[in-house]
Amino acid sequence: MKMKMLMAALALTAVASGYAGAAEKTAQQQKMTVCNQQAGEKSLKGDERKTFMSSCLKKDSGMGKMTPQQMKMKTCNTQAGDKALKGDERKTFMSNCLKKS
Repeated sequence: MKMKMLMAALALTAVASGYAGAAEKTAQQQKMTVCNQQAGEKSLKGDERKTFMSSCLKKDSGMGKMTPQQMKMKTCNTQAGDKALKGDERKTFMSNCLKKS
């Protein structure tokens, strides 16, 4: 009986830790997301997009040292700036952007 309880506890722990790890993106995954968003905003296609993505991913913009939340804040802030949002409109946009996964 104790062995079954121990195995069940270990299984639950493994499942819980797997979900926690899956929720957070690695720095490289986050950087890929940011570069991909920037390429999309610039409407880049084909070789132009490939070149941009390669350059963007090689850049040491300090993003590797940022937490996923800091990277998300930087991305949302850049998007708000690109849209020239001000005041309440910017606050609403930032709030909605930061809530997205």
